[in-house]
Amino acid sequence: MKKKSQWLLILMVAFSLILAACSDKSSSKPSDKKGKDKVDGEITVWVHPYTSDAKKEEAMWKDIVANYNKKFPDVKVNIETIPWANRDQKVLTALAANNGPDVFYAIPDQMPQYADVGMLLDLDPYLKDEDRKGFVESSLVATKWKGKTYGLPILQEAYTFFYNLDVVKAIGEDPANLPKTWEEFDAWAAKAKAKDFYALAYSGGGSMNGTIYPWIWQAGGGVVSEDNKVQINSADSVKAFEMVNKMYQNKYIPEDSITATNQNELWFGGKIMAVLGSGIDVTMLKKEGKFDFAIGAPLKNKKQLTYGTTGMFVVPSNTDNPDAAAEFVKTITNAENQRIFNNVTQYIPTQEEAKDIFDSNAEMKQLSTYTQYALPGVIHPKGRAIMPFIQAEVQSMMSGQKTPKEAADAAAKKIEAELAKP
Repeated sequence: MKKKSQWLLILMVAFSLILAACSDKSSSKPSDKKGKDKVDGEITVWVHPYTSDAKKEEAMWKDIVANYNKKFPDVKVNIETIPWANRDQKVLTALAANNGPDVFYAIPDQMPQYADVGMLLDLDPYLKDEDRKGFVESSLVATKWKGKTYGLPILQEAYTFFYNLDVVKAIGEDPANLPKTWEEFDAWAAKAKAKDFYALAYSGGGSMNGTIYPWIWQAGGGVVSEDNKVQINSADSVKAFEMVNKMYQNKYIPEDSITATNQNELWFGGKIMAVLGSGIDVTMLKKEGKFDFAIGAPLKNKKQLTYGTTGMFVVPSNTDNPDAAAEFVKTITNAENQRIFNNVTQYIPTQEEAKDIFDSNAEMKQLSTYTQYALPGVIHPKGRAIMPFIQAEVQSMMSGQKTPKEAADAAAKKIEAELAKP
């Protein structure tokens, strides 16, 4: 707890320093300069290792920078790769010291935290209508906070159910007619249990994005809105708690599902009918080669939705070169550069036309059609902070200490208390 308190204090101090440093720049607007020859200077871009092949990524960035310099030859672009570990601390410390990047990579639970305290540049003044065209609509959800655009997306994921076809056949079902609704999945789950299989892997010790959130969204519920309305104990959201509880009490999911972080041994051992997976699971299943699999569309109750993160590039509000930085974000996320980036990283492009990189990969091509249903998580500055509260209450419910409604109400009270903090 002492370590956490120290980090929160550092975070608060960093935010105050950043606000002070940005006070004369936070209202940055595009310069009056017109034409590509007027965007010049130098920018530093912070990226991460997106694969295990550093040489491939180095070549990838050279190509992307070269494409940018075709239009803006007078801008020197420095690409710096920073590790994933402790990235929040590194970004905050650098920006507070006014020594940070001009462009950096962000994920959905970081963006609203940074934007809400004035750390990010509003990109709307830099974007024309054509700059917004071509993106999958769902990919833009994660880039907006309180009506303003703070980033442009370069990658998406779409999580959905991967089915072990040996199990599907063992329960007498048709692999060509996978479940589309909660009711259909529930019927298959009962058959799987009757044949001594688990219906689904459920890692209750992991992120809510991969456990209860998709069920909440499919039920038509929510967690917390942008205007701080707590929705997790709404009637629709409670249905998701009930569904998860039913699966556990009926033993459709493994006994360790309350706290498990993965159930790979059971899955690859052929004991589970389905897992919630994404592109990485395609690679793993093909590598293991232990059974044939099929990918089903995201389930539907009131709505057909699922989880899928969005990766974006943003510009800090204290950049010394907002014009060049904003143009880099626009360039790196265009269709041409998304093809380059996602060919190497094997994520799904957010530009619809760039999805043609998967024309010869049937599984990834199928997954890419599901990004239209993918929500990037809870877009809120406290989105990450409230996850442990929800997790604890879901675990309490699954262990029989609370009813689904009691667990949802308890989670709502904890969220309200967190939102009330400065």
